[in-house]
Amino acid sequence: MTGSFQGTAQAFQSSVSGLGLLLCFAVFIIYVVLGILYESYIHPLTILSGLPAAGLGALLTLFVFGRELDLYAFVGVIMLIGIVKKNAIMMIDFALAAERMHGKTPHAAIREACLVRFRPIMMTTFAALLGTLPIALSLGSSGGPRKGLGLAVVGGLLVSQFLTLFLTPVVYLALDRFVRREPGAALAPTPAEPGEQPVGDAHRA
Repeated sequence: MTGSFQGTAQAFQSSVSGLGLLLCFAVFIIYVVLGILYESYIHPLTILSGLPAAGLGALLTLFVFGRELDLYAFVGVIMLIGIVKKNAIMMIDFALAAERMHGKTPHAAIREACLVRFRPIMMTTFAALLGTLPIALSLGSSGGPRKGLGLAVVGGLLVSQFLTLFLTPVVYLALDRFVRREPGAALAPTPAEPGEQPVGDAHRA
């Protein structure tokens, strides 16, 4: 004897079965867009390096509170992709500008990016965290079903916030060394504008 869902339950099961593929496709589209924006295949990987930490934090939070990865929780994971990606973009964009316009070394550029962008990163992250906290606490009418969404976002942000600030600079420097070791990676010095420091070999693919 076998059993299966029918009617509305079957339609819901079919819609949920493709969520994992949807997540992978969303990450791929983000990689392509970032690659076009930065004209590089390396920097999008640096920006996306914080996504595993966010996903781990979301899953651990759901496990601790005994919630399943339902549709609402999965929507929270999708939201995490945008929020965590935004934090990395703020750092990487500043670091690349410091390298290409002011001739800073990668280490000095990413260090300055972490110091300058720390406050806006914390402000936007805690704004998103406090905005979803009432959902995680199940406040308001019919807040129970949406509790998974709030828990996924709050847990993912708390874990990724602390890890991204340390992980993203490490990945940035590691991929920078990898690019410089590639054949033909050393480019000719870029002529500097009057009154501007020479960029040297800071311009990378």
